[in-house]
Amino acid sequence: MIVILLGVAVWFLYPPKDKINLGLDLQGGIHLALEVETDKAVQNEVVRAKDFLEKELNKDKIKYQSISIDADQHLLVQLADPPSESEVLKIIRDNLSHFERKNAASGNNLLVLGLEDKTVQAIKENAVQQALRTIRNRVDQFGVREPIIQREGEKRIIVELAGVSDPERAKELVGKTAELRFQLVRDSAPTQEELLQRHGGKVPEGTEVLPQAPAGKTGEGKPSRYYLLEKEAKVTGADLKDARTSQDEFNMPAVSFEFNREGSRKFGALTEANIDKQLAIVLDNKVQSAPVIRSKITDRGQITGNFTFEEASDLAIVLRAGALPAPVKVLEDRTIGPSLGQDSIRLGIQASIIGATLVVIFMIVYYKLSGLIANIALAINILLLLGALAGFGATLTLPGIAGIALTIGMAVDANILIFERIREELDLGKTVRSAVENGFSRALVTIVDANLTTLLSGIILFQFGTGPVKGFAVTLSIGILTTLFTAITVTKFLFDLMLSGRNVKTLSI
Repeated sequence: MIVILLGVAVWFLYPPKDKINLGLDLQGGIHLALEVETDKAVQNEVVRAKDFLEKELNKDKIKYQSISIDADQHLLVQLADPPSESEVLKIIRDNLSHFERKNAASGNNLLVLGLEDKTVQAIKENAVQQALRTIRNRVDQFGVREPIIQREGEKRIIVELAGVSDPERAKELVGKTAELRFQLVRDSAPTQEELLQRHGGKVPEGTEVLPQAPAGKTGEGKPSRYYLLEKEAKVTGADLKDARTSQDEFNMPAVSFEFNREGSRKFGALTEANIDKQLAIVLDNKVQSAPVIRSKITDRGQITGNFTFEEASDLAIVLRAGALPAPVKVLEDRTIGPSLGQDSIRLGIQASIIGATLVVIFMIVYYKLSGLIANIALAINILLLLGALAGFGATLTLPGIAGIALTIGMAVDANILIFERIREELDLGKTVRSAVENGFSRALVTIVDANLTTLLSGIILFQFGTGPVKGFAVTLSIGILTTLFTAITVTKFLFDLMLSGRNVKTLSI
């Protein structure tokens, strides 16, 4: 059994450079503390309700003066006459039941509607959970090994990406909202002022003005054109099935996308009804392109722009992973260089080697041949520990190295308990074989009790700790299990091997 476990450990561990994942503090990378703007998710829900209510009132020809949103995210519906109040409330009950009236009936024909408190909390919680899933999907497709992505507190998300060589690209990938919409173009002009002048100085009802995405690297430069778009997006990024990098007709990087079944149906209907009109492809409120519809299109399309290959690749990733439900704000951004990680590895290994060497020397000097047996068991213990880390795909951090050093101490402590018990038995005049048997059996309870107590602490640290604390907890917990195995099984096996077939009168201990 011992040989089999050693073989499995070596198989998992070799080659160690490829099998052991180093943490952020050992190989460098990026640490991000993000905050999901949950209030924006609530605001988006209220805006959607406002647009829906306007559409329903116009469809049912219910007269109203205005619908606006106040600072508290309440819908303010100013009706034209009192009788229409009951009709509006019926629409709310049937379609927007998560809204409730916030003001008492009055003679000013004003309805104040707001989200229920439980709905607000649910929207905020869902926004954080969905952001967590979306970021994890993006990072998984980015190809980072063993990323740490976890929630912290009410609306914070911690992201640690070890070994990332381009921190700015990683931040852009993680934080990009990636809201994709397909909207019909009503008009366009080189400047926003010129565009509005054509329409009486204001944005017509049911439309919005959005800029063209700047040329060059995303986010740089000024928009070269502004578009007046129909506000309603009949097709969105939620209707996509896949997105991949490709090339446009000029062999420039682009992103090709494919719709799911429902998306194909909606996009086919949209393009068939609007041939010879422009359709804007909008990403995060910027128009990437606005091609003219020449024929009915159903299942696929292409986003073109001034992309680099990396930008096109990252855009495909975020479109596949889905849009964030609300913007995320970077609260903390730390980049750890690989040189610092190499120093940490060197110092950590040096400390572990020095500690292990002192332990080995002490055991041989103080316990002689038995100390040598303990050292062999210790080497097997460390090999099993590293093999388990590699097998489980755990990440080794600097606190994890400290956990390995602590494991060495605990393993030696278990052997010292056994050896002292054996000495006591020998002092009582027992034979060597009897002393060894009694020493192991009587030390067993103490060893198991001490190690299980520490294991419980390690489990609690793993459950409630974050980042480096979890790294320490993982190596500590695995180290305790390997220590119990080597102290109880391996050391005993080596003693039995030494005593088998021989009538030993004295023991070097």
